[in-house]
Amino acid sequence: MIAGVGNVFLGDDGFGVEVVRRLADLPVPPGTEIVDVGVRGVHLAYQMLDGYHTVLLVDASARGGEPGTVYLLDATEPAAPACPQSPPLDGHHMTPDTVLALLDTLSAGTGGSRPERVLVVGCEPADVEEGIGLSEPVGAAVDEAVRMILELLEAAPAQGADARSHTTERNPTSC
Repeated sequence: MIAGVGNVFLGDDGFGVEVVRRLADLPVPPGTEIVDVGVRGVHLAYQMLDGYHTVLLVDASARGGEPGTVYLLDATEPAAPACPQSPPLDGHHMTPDTVLALLDTLSAGTGGSRPERVLVVGCEPADVEEGIGLSEPVGAAVDEAVRMILELLEAAPAQGADARSHTTERNPTSC
């Protein structure tokens, strides 16, 4: 599964959503599911427990580099908690780190299992203030991220006939 994460109403935070929108128009290997998760982090966490071998999250990722820098991060192993007390859960402001931290708790309650591999394609944002549209450096980085993801898909072994289908559905459930 390739999941675009972010809020399109906060400038460069919409990076992941734009990347998966562009990927939806390209041929991908059978069994590759492309989803626009947007800000539905809790839904993403539950969906990640549905038997995926590999999940690739695409999101803006502030790591201190130049705006538009694209990163590939391996998030397979859960990070140690930064502090013993967790902040309150806000389903509309969940970063990939928060989603990943939630997986173990959810898997214990649902019987689902974490993906074997979790990667993050992130992009250094320039502007995450209110507003629609990506900044120039982040907009230019979308093509680089798409190329990177296509290369990762090409290098990945096929996952078999029972793998998930390709979709770009943003919100399959009614509100």
